[in-house]
Amino acid sequence: MQQYVPRPPSTVGDWSDARRKMQLRRSRPGHSWRRFGRTRRILMWLGLSMVPVLIVGGQYWVQDVHPERERLAQTVPAVHDVYEAKNPADQKTAVVDMVGLGNVDATDTARSLEAYTELGQVWAVEYDNSGIDTKVISDLIVDHAAATGTDNIILSGHSMGGVVALEVAQHIYEDTDTVLSGVVLDCTPVDLHAVRGDARDAGEDMLRWIGWLPGARESRSLRVLVETAARKDRFLDSNSWYPRVDLSAFGSVVEEVLHDKVFSDDAASNGLIESQFTVIVASGAIDNLKSLAVERDGKPLPAVVFVRPRDGRFDPVVDVDYTQRILVEQSGGVDGTLLVAKLDGIGHANPIQQPAAYNAAIENRIAPFLRPLLSSPPVSTY
Repeated sequence: MQQYVPRPPSTVGDWSDARRKMQLRRSRPGHSWRRFGRTRRILMWLGLSMVPVLIVGGQYWVQDVHPERERLAQTVPAVHDVYEAKNPADQKTAVVDMVGLGNVDATDTARSLEAYTELGQVWAVEYDNSGIDTKVISDLIVDHAAATGTDNIILSGHSMGGVVALEVAQHIYEDTDTVLSGVVLDCTPVDLHAVRGDARDAGEDMLRWIGWLPGARESRSLRVLVETAARKDRFLDSNSWYPRVDLSAFGSVVEEVLHDKVFSDDAASNGLIESQFTVIVASGAIDNLKSLAVERDGKPLPAVVFVRPRDGRFDPVVDVDYTQRILVEQSGGVDGTLLVAKLDGIGHANPIQQPAAYNAAIENRIAPFLRPLLSSPPVSTY
């Protein structure tokens, strides 16, 4: 005999959507809250949704930002000896080289400019990878000069390094007894207007991002994103109606960025690049030039040499024609101390790529122009 099975308490016919919603309201978190119940529930869900964000942010800070910040805290600026003077009689003169935006150590650049040994020793400045302090750099150079018995200093700066060189030059010229014989500016922007539009916009965007994002000065993951995006023309085809990515080229770009910009000890940190660009933004290069044109304590006036491509269009970063006009106004004229050396075959401050052109210009134009200043006795003033 078939066993009787009672009917369930509800059937399809008994379905009530209103009853379902009521039951959900009764069982949801915070259902018993009466005062500001909706507001409190919204805040609760917002808090819960922030948990994954906080976990990722915490790992970003602990694994990415903090170790890099500790490493950068250990870096210090330095002056490296690169070459001895070609003539032992010139050992009391030193040419001090400084590199530009995105670089830390000028040793490789100075090594490519062997012709500077015609003037004296060749030194290279290594920046503190956490930022730039021109007073500290000038003190390092003066101390190194005192330790090696060097009497004459010639500063050489490439691109943004020329802006640093001018600030260092003013410190040395006004605050020390060391003789500053000259400053060589290689494709240097004297102010932000001298930087071409694309490069200026990229630098200003970088300053904004670093100001907005916590840890951006130290973050290596953000550095990968920024450096990869800057090379997007190598893997992103935007000619069609939708952008296409060349995965092989993309992989090569990421590998290059990781090797050259992240895992390399010689790569400039985000904070140093920010500091370097800020030097250009806040550049007092014109004031530095005016200070170098005023005689002080009987010292001979330092010469200014501007190195640039013959055709200014070959420099994609700096408007060298604009910089030259400013330099002529400040340091040129009949009694001026300015030499403009126009070189064939160079681009923007690239002595490592074009050493022959740079060394030929040093031997044939820059060294003959600066050498008479090295033996000039101090001028007595009463």
